[in-house]
Amino acid sequence: MEEKVLQIIKETFELATVDKTCSQKTCEAWDSMGQLNLVAELEDAFEISLEPEEIGQMTSYDDVIRILKEKM
Repeated sequence: MEEKVLQIIKETFELATVDKTCSQKTCEAWDSMGQLNLVAELEDAFEISLEPEEIGQMTSYDDVIRILKEKM
């Protein structure tokens, strides 16, 4: 799951490289519109539906992994 999330982040934000330190603070493309695109990609990839509260908490790679693990 971790590698898949990294790949989705990389593709969504059109990054050359990405690692587990990626967050809204370190990635310029991770703005509000980028957040919506990321959520859509994650929901499709993992066949889940995220709640607004969960989406708001997704501000870093670690947050994304934590929330996905709770959903699955």
